[in-house]
Amino acid sequence: GAAAARRVRRLVTVAAAPAQMSSQQPADNVARIPSICQRGASGVAAAECRPQMVDVSAKAPTVRRARAACRVMVGAEVAEALAGGKVAKGDVFTVSEVAGIMAAKRTPDILPLCHPLPLSRASVQCRLDRAGGVVEVTADVSCTGPTGVEMESLTAAATAALCIYDMCK
Repeated sequence: GAAAARRVRRLVTVAAAPAQMSSQQPADNVARIPSICQRGASGVAAAECRPQMVDVSAKAPTVRRARAACRVMVGAEVAEALAGGKVAKGDVFTVSEVAGIMAAKRTPDILPLCHPLPLSRASVQCRLDRAGGVVEVTADVSCTGPTGVEMESLTAAATAALCIYDMCK
């Protein structure tokens, strides 16, 4: 009933962080976040500070791969329900993995300056650490293109984690 739902909500918390991001680019280009444009900084044109999708037309397509991971802390009670297949909404891991894959494919719809990429592979795996009361989510995405797939892998992992939370709350 309602009391059980409140207990589950208290037991389920989400902690998401990027795990390993890799690319078949030189090591100094892996998971590097560009500096933020500061308006009014000397030598920076106002047009460069406006939101824009970066032009990657001059970049040669290369094989790109990124992996991201996060953890959903569910607690002992929810971990037992997951292990026993007793979650009311159904097979949590299968649904969450499919949701993560779907999210990877739709990343540019969520992140407006992200390039649409023809993904060649998207995989999401959810693994229950029953003793620790944690679900570990790993997303692995690849493509051949002019830009990396880090955002797609992060989006896949985060969406799978959100789905786990939604189904267990």
